[in-house]
Amino acid sequence: MAIRDPLDTTPVRLKPLPMLIFSSRWLQLPLYVGLIVAQCVYVFLFLKELHHLVLHAWEFTEQQIMLVVLGLIDVVMISNLLVMVIVGGYETFVSRLGLKGHPDQPEWLSHVNAGVLKVKLAMAIIGISSIHLLRTFIEAGALGQPNARITEPAIIWQTVIHMSFIASALGIAWVDKMTQSKH
Repeated sequence: MAIRDPLDTTPVRLKPLPMLIFSSRWLQLPLYVGLIVAQCVYVFLFLKELHHLVLHAWEFTEQQIMLVVLGLIDVVMISNLLVMVIVGGYETFVSRLGLKGHPDQPEWLSHVNAGVLKVKLAMAIIGISSIHLLRTFIEAGALGQPNARITEPAIIWQTVIHMSFIASALGIAWVDKMTQSKH
């Protein structure tokens, strides 16, 4: 068997089974396209909420405005999460995007791998959870009133879930750091 020259850039011909297995990564393409459609839905939701805020700003209390703005921030953070999954996942698992040198290339994309992507996703989920928890705390000011939508057990459970997200993210980051230090 001949040794391949490391400077040779001609593509390697694969046998049929390895070619099928390697090509199966393209089955993820419809999933990423579906996430792009979901991103469009979030843009529509953001614009709808922003329109609602602008039209009713003079009728809203400061607390109501804050809740709507937190909702807008939540939509943006979920949208950022979608971008990380779409761009980072495609680049990591399907094919290179060929953005090297492009002025709009995200800084994090140059050193993305599955571990980095997991840590970034965990951090984004914590951010989203934080916004939800903050909204819950603000809405909890109405506890004890007849129209209160949030109960004390719901607040406790949301806090516990948020803390578990933090613990999970720390665990993922720790495992990623351990695996990176070995290489």
